[in-house]
Amino acid sequence: MSDESRYLLALYREERARSPPLPPGRIAERLDRSPAAVTEMLQRMADRGLLTYEPYEGATLTPTGRARAGEYYETYVVLVQFFEEVLELDDTEAEAHQFVGVLSKTVTDRLATTLLDTEDFAERPHSRRQQSETT
Repeated sequence: MSDESRYLLALYREERARSPPLPPGRIAERLDRSPAAVTEMLQRMADRGLLTYEPYEGATLTPTGRARAGEYYETYVVLVQFFEEVLELDDTEAEAHQFVGVLSKTVTDRLATTLLDTEDFAERPHSRRQQSETT
């Protein structure tokens, strides 16, 4: 996951939880970054039109930034579900973060479509879930 996609995802998730503008300190906590590093990145993202940034006030996603962040969030949610239900990984959120901003919309959409029928996964012979249920 690129720094930009990590920030967009964090901002998107924060905006869903509270009203913008989001203070840089809050983003710094979420991303485990220094406030100075967050401020610098927010300014760069504002220059690219992904958000508006006011010093001491915070950041707000623009429609362009929100659309891109929404795509990243969709990918993140689908991957977390895939890693939990199919691969049965332990740290699904960290694993999902590795792929956000990397997978195409086509791959994300196909994973989501496949996950809609979780019974189908349970019936597959290679499913770890099926193997653990039968032993």
